[in-house]
Amino acid sequence: MKLTQIRNATNRLEYAGKVFLIDPWLAPRHQFSFVDIPGMPYHVPDSMKEHLPMPFYNLPMPVEDILAGVDYYLVTHIHPDHIDIAPNGTIGAPLDKNVPVICQDEKDAAVFRKSGFTDVIVLSPQGIELDSLKIAAMPARHGTVAPCGEAMGVMFESPREKTFYLAGDTVWYPAIQQTLQKYNPDIVALNCCAAETTENGRLIMNDEDVHCVAKTLPSARLYLTHFDNVAHASITRHTMKGYLAKRCIANYDMPLDGESVTY
Repeated sequence: MKLTQIRNATNRLEYAGKVFLIDPWLAPRHQFSFVDIPGMPYHVPDSMKEHLPMPFYNLPMPVEDILAGVDYYLVTHIHPDHIDIAPNGTIGAPLDKNVPVICQDEKDAAVFRKSGFTDVIVLSPQGIELDSLKIAAMPARHGTVAPCGEAMGVMFESPREKTFYLAGDTVWYPAIQQTLQKYNPDIVALNCCAAETTENGRLIMNDEDVHCVAKTLPSARLYLTHFDNVAHASITRHTMKGYLAKRCIANYDMPLDGESVTY
């Protein structure tokens, strides 16, 4: 399997002969800030960050290269830092609407259909088989104080590949530990810039959460992603490296935008 870090939580996964584009946020830099979100539903503890335009950086390669050869889009949840959202509420403008899209529930599926996608697959915990691989939805908790909407993780299994667990936008909580212990994945992707809002608390993992994953499953290799492009983040790649060194955690990869890791 091969993972290519595109930007933020956007990753390109090559697994068991299929290519998945995960959480495809493909907009040019500086498209919107928190104050541009209709109704301003979220606030950042540091109010100055609310005015920072996101994403902070451009894509590391042309959109055409990112989309080339993709078999499935996988969208863990519909948030503006995981997929492009137009002012009229439609999503995924740069994407090929004929490529199948995999999402977490019927609510998200309805938005994809309204946006013109012709093949929308709702992923369940029972999972689906795609030739020689199986993928299934895993639980996630998107907020320490209150959920910032629903989100999902995804487990990838194939006799041809190492088991891969995409945790998605979640914090550490008992269901994550149970998932790790049940499936014993070889590779675990963690969204871990410790993004936070005043209303929801911390939305995704921080260094302590990464430490919990590493100690629960020391045999796994961690793939750390969702960095350096959103205003509500509180940990950068640089600071995360320092925090994990203090915790004596070394079994991870943290690719820069545009870099690939093969497992």
